[in-house]
Order: sequence, then structure tokens, then C-alpha cells
Amino acid sequence: MEYGKIISVTGLGGLFELVGSKKDGAIVRSLDDKSTKFVASRVHNFSHLESIEVYTQSDNVNLAEVFLAMEKSSETLPDEKDAAAVKTYYQQVFPELDFERVYASDMKKMIKWYRAIKANNVEIKLSEASQDDETDQPADNDHITTEEETKVEEAQEGHS
Repeated sequence: MEYGKIISVTGLGGLFELVGSKKDGAIVRSLDDKSTKFVASRVHNFSHLESIEVYTQSDNVNLAEVFLAMEKSSETLPDEKDAAAVKTYYQQVFPELDFERVYASDMKKMIKWYRAIKANNVEIKLSEASQDDETDQPADNDHITTEEETKVEEAQEGHS
């Protein structure tokens, strides 16, 4: 399973692997229970994890950078239900995070997603196309946070 095929779907909890796309939606497989289903783009928006950026004190960073910092850290992952422990964790693991603009719900979601990625042995690695895009001038909608990730591109781009 490739990191570039992992998506978040509005209205559905957890993460999904993009199995295929159709004109009116996508076929996705849940990372949690491995069930496969069709998800209509009229009802749901899709966000590739590769396209999600997180606010920091300076420039936004790709979510993969946060995940890689979490992977390298010796800190134990906190219980995502404990907001204070989650914030303390990120202050130690990724102190550049802009804690005024990255909500507690975003930080909790990143921990849940990280656990799902690790449980499925997904290598956290941006695809070459995504890395090339970062060197190009970004479009306005390329700068999003996990809180905003549900308002993204795939439904509007025809599920490439």
C-alpha cells in the first residue's frame, strides 16, 4: 500500500486506500476493517494525505513531515482523547507547529491517522509527482490544514 493512495473521506471516519475512481466517485478500501465500498463525490470530498499541509510558525509543511517526525521520535504516542497530553506530545516531537492555528482536533486526528498508517505498514513517503509539485508554484488550495482537509481537490479534479 502506497502513502500516495491513502485518502480521507468527509463523513467517514478513518483512512482509506483509493482503489479506483469513477466519474461520480471513488472505490475505497478502509484501512481499519479492509472493507471496500463506492463513495459518491456528490456527497463526500476526498483528500489525499499527500496534499495536506499543516501550519507551522514559518512555512506550512506537508503532513508527511509531521508523520516522519513522529516516527523518528522516541516519545510514546499519547491517548488521543487527552488533549493536554496530545499538545505536550507535539510540543516535544514537532515544536514548530503553530498551536494557535492547528486545533486540538487536528492533532488528535493526526495521531489516529499515524496509528492507522503504522498498523498497515505504509511507508510514509511522498510520491515523486507530489514532490515535483512542491517545487512548482502552489495553487491557493494547496495550503490546507487537517481541519480544512475535507474541502479539497479530488472531487473537483475528477479523481485523478
